[in-house]
Amino acid sequence: MGKMDATFIARMEQILHLYRLPYDSAYPLICFDERPCFLIGERVTPLPAQKGQVAKEHYAFEKNGSCALLASIEPLTGQRLAMVFERRTKREYALFMQQLAELYPQATKIRVIQDNLNTHSTAAFYEVFDAGQAFDLAQRFEFYYTPTSASWLNMIEIEFSALSKQCLDRRIPTLSELETQILNLVNERTNKKIKIDWQFSVKTARETLNKHYLKVNPKNSKYAKT
Repeated sequence: MGKMDATFIARMEQILHLYRLPYDSAYPLICFDERPCFLIGERVTPLPAQKGQVAKEHYAFEKNGSCALLASIEPLTGQRLAMVFERRTKREYALFMQQLAELYPQATKIRVIQDNLNTHSTAAFYEVFDAGQAFDLAQRFEFYYTPTSASWLNMIEIEFSALSKQCLDRRIPTLSELETQILNLVNERTNKKIKIDWQFSVKTARETLNKHYLKVNPKNSKYAKT
């Protein structure tokens, strides 16, 4: 957890407030982030058998580079989007957001919770698309940024944890194979409409983290749990 100053608390409470809002198809709430994935093959190298002992095998792993998984989830519906790229630059971010916008053609604004990575801004759109396209795409979104070092506030991290346990915890040697496995799993979870039931609220934050609130403003003592 980062330093819980006034900026941290303000951003945290905004996000927690959004999480408590009822479903609104005109303003879908999306949690987005990206994570590196490492491509690892397996090479088996036999060890010389020792006299009087059973032959053993030594397992060495081939590192085949890395790639980037960009993913989002709409917690209230279970709608997901995932894309795998060789890199994670402004270009990949812009392309992902373009696909995300196409998932919600009728939305007035798509509310996106994300972190403060320097690629995560509408400026990326202008470096990838022409100015007209970039402006129109930017108008589709409202961005809300998690506090520094507070990825736990972004529900996509729960999805990443599930993907890690079901797919990313094994050795996958190539980008195409990793992409196939991830997209199949994401599609399966979307079809099952697996949602996220978030429990941590503004009220809970003010009570359980009250000592941090007090450092910002002593008047917050009234929220202390009794």
